[in-house]
Amino acid sequence: MDTIMSQFSSSARLRDLIRAVRACKTAAEERAVIRKECASIRAAISENDQDYRHRNLAKLMFIHMLGYPTHFGQMECLKSIASPGFPEKRIGYLGLMLLLDERQEVLMLVTNSIKQDLNHTNQYIVGLALCALGNICSAEMARDLAPEVERLLQFRDPNIRKKAALCTIRIIKKVPDLAENFINPAVALLKEKHHGVLLTGVQLCTDMCKVSAEALEHFRKNCIGSLVKVLKDLANSPYAPEYDISGISDPFLHIRLLKLLRELGQGDPDASDNMNDILAQVATKTESNKNTGNAILYECVTTIMSIEDNGGLRVLAINILGRFLSSRDNNIRYVALNMLMKAINLDSQAVQRHRATILECVKDSDASIRKRALELVYLLINESNVKSLTKELVDYLEVCDPEFKGELSTKICSIVEKFSPEKKWYIDQMLKVLSEAGNYVKDEVWHALIVVITNASDLQGYTVRSLYKAVQKAGEQETLARVTVWCIGEYGELLVSNAGMLGVEDPVTVTEANAIDVVETVIKRHSADLTTRAMCLIALLKLSSRFPSSSKRINDIVIHQKGSLVLELQQRAIEFNSIIEKHGKIRSALVERMPVLDEATYSGRRAGSVPDAVSTSRGFPPKIPNGVVKPISAPLVDLLDLSSDEIPGPSSSGGDFLQDLLGVDLSSSSQGTNQTQQSGTDVLLDLLSIGTPPSQPQNNSSMFDILQSGKDIKTSASVLDNLASNPASSVQTFSPVGSSSMMDLLDDFGPSSSVPVVETNGPSYPSIVAFESSSLKITFNFSKEPGNLQTTLIDAEFMNKSPDIYSNFVFQTAVPKFLQLHLDPASGSSLPASGNGSITQKLRVSNSQHGKKPLVMRIRINYKINGKDVLEEGQINNFPREL
Repeated sequence: MDTIMSQFSSSARLRDLIRAVRACKTAAEERAVIRKECASIRAAISENDQDYRHRNLAKLMFIHMLGYPTHFGQMECLKSIASPGFPEKRIGYLGLMLLLDERQEVLMLVTNSIKQDLNHTNQYIVGLALCALGNICSAEMARDLAPEVERLLQFRDPNIRKKAALCTIRIIKKVPDLAENFINPAVALLKEKHHGVLLTGVQLCTDMCKVSAEALEHFRKNCIGSLVKVLKDLANSPYAPEYDISGISDPFLHIRLLKLLRELGQGDPDASDNMNDILAQVATKTESNKNTGNAILYECVTTIMSIEDNGGLRVLAINILGRFLSSRDNNIRYVALNMLMKAINLDSQAVQRHRATILECVKDSDASIRKRALELVYLLINESNVKSLTKELVDYLEVCDPEFKGELSTKICSIVEKFSPEKKWYIDQMLKVLSEAGNYVKDEVWHALIVVITNASDLQGYTVRSLYKAVQKAGEQETLARVTVWCIGEYGELLVSNAGMLGVEDPVTVTEANAIDVVETVIKRHSADLTTRAMCLIALLKLSSRFPSSSKRINDIVIHQKGSLVLELQQRAIEFNSIIEKHGKIRSALVERMPVLDEATYSGRRAGSVPDAVSTSRGFPPKIPNGVVKPISAPLVDLLDLSSDEIPGPSSSGGDFLQDLLGVDLSSSSQGTNQTQQSGTDVLLDLLSIGTPPSQPQNNSSMFDILQSGKDIKTSASVLDNLASNPASSVQTFSPVGSSSMMDLLDDFGPSSSVPVVETNGPSYPSIVAFESSSLKITFNFSKEPGNLQTTLIDAEFMNKSPDIYSNFVFQTAVPKFLQLHLDPASGSSLPASGNGSITQKLRVSNSQHGKKPLVMRIRINYKINGKDVLEEGQINNFPREL
C-alpha cells in the first residue's frame, strides 16, 4: 500500500486512486489512502498546478462520493469554469454541480462566468452552463440570469432549447414571479416538431400552471386546441422507430400531455368539454396488453377523474380500472385499487359493478393488495349490500392466513356494527367472527356485543343457545369463551328451559350440568387468562342461585380456586364460597340479572364523546329484567354528581345510566392524595368485574369487612360485580343504610363493627342545620379524634315535622373523591310524627384535602307515608371551614 501511495502525485490518474481504494481491506486503510491523496491535491492547489487541475477535480468528486470532505476544492471548480477550453469547463461545471449547492456562498462568484457562457458562441459550452444553472440555481441567480435563459428558448439548436426549457422550470420554481415572462416562449414550444423540445415544453407549461394563475388562464384560452391536436396526431401517428416503445409512439409525451390537460381541465367545465373526445379516444384505442399502454391508460383515467364531471367518461375510466384488477401484474392491480378508492366518491355506482372482482382481490396472495382491497370493500358497503359482502368476508375469514385474520376481523366487526339491519343478524355475524378469529378481536368489540345482547330481551335465549353451540366447536377462542360464560351466568335458566325459541332454531337439550360444564371447562383451561377466569367465577356465583340443585357442584368448583396462585382469583373464590355456604338468604338479591345497558352511552364513550343526557329509550322507559321501571332521569345520578374534587354545582351528568349502575365516578382525573388515577376506565370492564385493581387502594376492606360492618346492603348484581372485581377498591361512594328488616338477613355475619364514638376534649364546633324542608329537619353535630384533624365525626339527627309517621326511613349520601365516608346503622327506621322523637346516625368523614377544601356532601332520604314512597334530596355546603 505504501508503495502504491508513494507513487501518488497530482499527475496520478483517477483510476490509480480507485484501484488503491479498492485494495484497502479495512476502513482505516481507506482513510489513510484518502488522507494522503487529499494532501497531494492540496499541495497541487497551493502550487496553482493548472496542467493537472482537471485530474484533481475528478479525484475530488470521487472522494466526495465516498463521503469525505472536499470543501477545499470548491475554488478549483470556479477556476476550471473560467478556463477557455471546453474540457476544463466541462469538468469544472461537473464539479460545481456535485461539490456545491445553492446554499453555498461561493456560488455567488460563478454567476458572471455562467452568464458569459450562456452567451458563448460554442453551443456545447452554452449547454454546459444551462445544465449547471438548472441544477444549482438559487433565487438570486434566477433573477440575474432569467433574460439569458428566455433568449435561449428561441435558440436555433433544439438541444439548447430543450435544456433552456428545463432550466426555466428551475427558475420559475425558485422565483414564481418570473413565470409571466416565460408565457409566450412556453406557448411557442408547444408548436415544436422535435419531440424532445415538445416534451420539455409541455412539462414547462404544466409547472407554470401550478405556480401562476395568469399562466393557467392563458393556456386555457389559447392552448387547449393545439394540445388536443398534438395528442390526437400522436395517438394516430404511424410507426416511427425513433419514438416507438412496444408499438406506442412516444408514450412519455402521451403522459406529459395528459398531465397538462388535467391541470387545465380542473375547475373549468369549458376546458373539460374541449378535451372529452380525445380522452375517450385515448382510453378506447390504447392497447392494454403491454405495460406501456397500461401506463397511458392509468394517466388517462387519472385525468378523467380530475376534470369536471362527465358521467360517460367516468364510467369508461372505472371500467378500465376494473380491467386492471384482472391483470396478473400486482403493481397494476394495486394502482387500480388506489384509484378506485378515489373514484368511489365520484361515482360509487360504477365502482359497485366491480364488487366481485374487488372481493377476489381481498383473497390475493399479496399482502399489500389484500389490505388495499379490504379498505375498498369497507368503502363499498352500504345498507343494501351489507349482508352479501359480509357473508363473503366471513367465509374468507375461515380460510385466510392467520396474520391477516386480525385486520380482516376488525373490518368485519366495524361493518357489522355500522350497517347492521337487525340485532339478530348482528349477533349471528359476531358469533361467526368470534368462532373463527376470537383471539384476534379487540376488547371493545365483544364489550359492544354484550351491550347489544342486554338490550335484545327477545333474543337472549337464542343468543345463549347459539353461544353454547359455538363454544363446543371453538372453545379455544378466548373472546368467544368470555361472551359465552357471561351469557350463561346471566341467562343460564333460558338455556336450560329453551325459553324464547325462534322459528329458525333447532331444538337443543341442555341440562344444568351441561351449562356448568362449559364454565368449568373454561376456568380449568390452562390458556385462559385472568379476565376469563374472573368472569367464570362471577358466572358460577350467579348460577348457584339460578340452579339451586347444582349449588353443591358449583361450590366445589369455586372452592378449587381458593388455592389459586393469583390473589385476585383466590380472594374471589373465598368470598363467593362464603356467600354460597353461609348467606343463602341474600344470595338471590346479590346475583340478580344485570340491568339493561345503554347502547347510546356506550357507543358515545367508544367514540370519545358522551352526550350530556342519554336516555335508554326514545319512548317509554325500559324495564330492567327484575321488573323495575328505570326512570329516564335517575335521581341517583344527581346524588352521584359529586365526582370531581371541586365543590359540585348543578348536575351535569344527565341520565348516565352506567354511573347509576356502578355507583362510581368514571372520569380519569383524580387529585386526592389517596386516590388512584384510572385513566380511560372501560365501562364494560367494570360491569364485567375485570377492572385493574388500584395500585394504592383507599380502603383495604374485603367483602367480609363490608358485610360485617352492619350496614344495610340493598344491592343488585351490578354492585356485587363491582365489589368482586376489585375487592380492595374504595367503598365510599354510595351507602344506603337503615332498614331493620335487612339487618335480620345479616345476622349470620356476626356482630356489627360500627365506628366507636371518641370522646375528646379538643375544640368544639357549632352544630348546623344540614337540611330542612317543610316536613323534615336534619341536624349535624361535629367532633374530632385527638391528633387526627383530617377525620370528622358527625352525629346526624333526623326530625319529622309533619303529622304523619315516616316508615322505612333510609338516609343515603355521597361525597367527592377527596373525601372518604363511613356510615353506622341508623338508630331506627321509623320516624315519629310532629317532632315527638328522632332517628340518629353516626358518620365518619376523612378529608384528604384538609385545610384546602371544605367538606361537601349530597344527600338523599327515602321514606314512606301511608304506604306511598317519598324521596327528598339536597346538597350540604355549609360545613364549618375548619373541618
